[in-house]
Amino acid sequence: MTPVMDLRQLEILQAIAETGSFTACGRKLHVSQSAISRQILLLEEELGEPLFLRVGRQVRMTPAAESLVQLGKRVFLDVRETVGAITDRTRELRGTLRLSGGMTVCLYVFPPLLKHLRRVHPQLDVRLTVAMAGHSVQEIRAGRVDAGLLTLPIDDADMVTVPVLREELLLVTMPTHPLARRRTVAPRDLAAVPFVLFEMGSATRRVIDNFFASESIEPTVVMDTENVEIIKAMVKTGLGIGIVPYQAIAREVKAGQLFCSRIEGHELVRETGWVYARANRVPRMIEELLTAFQAVKDKLRLTLPPGRRRHA
Repeated sequence: MTPVMDLRQLEILQAIAETGSFTACGRKLHVSQSAISRQILLLEEELGEPLFLRVGRQVRMTPAAESLVQLGKRVFLDVRETVGAITDRTRELRGTLRLSGGMTVCLYVFPPLLKHLRRVHPQLDVRLTVAMAGHSVQEIRAGRVDAGLLTLPIDDADMVTVPVLREELLLVTMPTHPLARRRTVAPRDLAAVPFVLFEMGSATRRVIDNFFASESIEPTVVMDTENVEIIKAMVKTGLGIGIVPYQAIAREVKAGQLFCSRIEGHELVRETGWVYARANRVPRMIEELLTAFQAVKDKLRLTLPPGRRRHA
């Protein structure tokens, strides 16, 4: 016959392990010592094995008791997590959700996401921080940010990474630039062209620099910045050409203000994902955030549509 024990008995065992005596256990749980002793006796009879050795006024756990204490820890952790999950699902989402992301994410991804969150969770207060990936991870680790939509890879063991976007990086020029006549540009034609690029050290810049290295090109970089709007403005003035995510220039390309091309023989892509602190249970706020993002993801313009002209 399988032994039967209840949560109260496991709770008593844990309290005895923590306090070192039946008397102190009774004080901790607000029950009499005799009640504690009776529950232990019933459990020992059920198991057919002693749980404690009495040494004077102290008690020492047997291996069987130690095993049950470890079982109790796992059981109570599961109970807390399950009850928390049920409570979360039945409670209106409110409080503050603190998000972090790079400039492009804040300009082109967060606005539709926040609009959706505001509609489905009107009591939720969302705060945004613009920061590079490394700083965002530090803020998440310190508890000052709940989640970041960051350029990957992020390999920190204490972080959970959920890849969600693959953004195409395209060559962007003025419509009057000589390269604007081409749907694809050969890498060799970029060797002597001035560039306005994302800042050194960013994951996006590493993708771009890896392309240049693969073609043995030493680009002429006249300016680098974290701000994609500055890159676009400098390209429009003729200072240089850029390599940026398509969603950052989709509107200007459609209006004929900028021209974009692919680079022959290369698919330049940066991957972006949600990053949040690793824990035993994913908070409901993070789950709702991921669900909301999936609802708006298809509305984002991440890659140049097939067959579409690049300047009109």
